[in-house]
Amino acid sequence: MVSTHSAFPAAAGSRAPWVWMAIGSLVGLCLALLIFAPARWLAAQVDQATEGHLRLSDAQGTVWSGSGQLSLHGGQGSSDVSVLPGRVQWRLLPTLGALDLELRADCCTPDGLQVHILPSWSGARLQVADRQSHWSAQWLAGLGTPWNTIRPQGQLLLQTTAFVLQWAAGRWSWQGALQIDALDMASRLSTLRPMGSYRLRLQEGPSSQLELSTLQGGLQLQGSGQWTGGRWRFQGEASAAPDREEALANLLNIIGQRRGARSIIKLG
Repeated sequence: MVSTHSAFPAAAGSRAPWVWMAIGSLVGLCLALLIFAPARWLAAQVDQATEGHLRLSDAQGTVWSGSGQLSLHGGQGSSDVSVLPGRVQWRLLPTLGALDLELRADCCTPDGLQVHILPSWSGARLQVADRQSHWSAQWLAGLGTPWNTIRPQGQLLLQTTAFVLQWAAGRWSWQGALQIDALDMASRLSTLRPMGSYRLRLQEGPSSQLELSTLQGGLQLQGSGQWTGGRWRFQGEASAAPDREEALANLLNIIGQRRGARSIIKLG
């Protein structure tokens, strides 16, 4: 009698190296795709996450290190587009259980922006390093209404202080403070140039997390807002200094509901 039992282990043994080679090749391919993932993959994620309002075009390099052009868009059905001058460079470095993002824009971030990203099963935590950056207010026109009508001009100084964004259970929350100083602002709707300088401050707290105030100028702005039900609710008012009513009348009629010398602004 001829035994056939020994044939099976031999066949299995002969196939084993090929199986391990196939698994190794697959793992290597996955690692290569991960390491050399093209920058356009990141561009697609930015577009999706912002619902098309912020786009990264002409993306070059990889997901981990690359550059591109940032533009603001008015969203679906809008033809408004505003491209940030120059290119934006990024570096994304994996660390133990986290990612470190460094972002530099030729026009606006002399010291770069640094974000420590800590993902979790329920969301993510983004810790922004204390930095200052300078942005042109004209860039906002790309967002469409009402920015495409106001056509703001001036400089936006953005400053973060111990600012942390948290995404959990489908909601955003934050700690620390983010401040935007809108300096020497002007608009095509007014002959007054500049109209003034203003401060918008986002700070953690149980209420009135968003505060708008006037630093100086003929156009007076003030207001406050809260993050409620997954959206911003803001109420404020605009008025003109006694000797600036005529130069600001057109703007006051557009940015809010006129009530005598004031214009009431409501968002959300």
